[in-house]
Amino acid sequence: QVQLVESGGGSVQAGGSLRLSCAASGRTFSRYAMGWFRQAPGKEREFVGAISWSGVRTVYADSVKGRFTISRDNAKNTVYLQMNMLKPEDTAVYYCAAQSTDRGFYVKAELVEYWGQGTQVTVSS
Repeated sequence: QVQLVESGGGSVQAGGSLRLSCAASGRTFSRYAMGWFRQAPGKEREFVGAISWSGVRTVYADSVKGRFTISRDNAKNTVYLQMNMLKPEDTAVYYCAAQSTDRGFYVKAELVEYWGQGTQVTVSS
């Protein structure tokens, strides 16, 4: 069992930065690829990015590539989402997700085993 708790959300002006954290319970954190998803009001949940268990491999949605960076610290059981050059269209609830490494490192919503509760990010123009 893994519990995920996000933090770091808030309100920021366009062009600003935020760093989200996702702390995982349990001692098997390194067995999971980790992903970030977001859901804006009235829209479906969408993939933001993912990181392999080792942190070596990352993948991002085109909409955030070059602006967002995912990293992880397995010693702290924590994954991060650094968001720079934020835009109003980045406004959403952001969720972290854990997917067993047996299913690859590209985290897909239908394969996620554990979800966090979400943290709100609001970007004003």
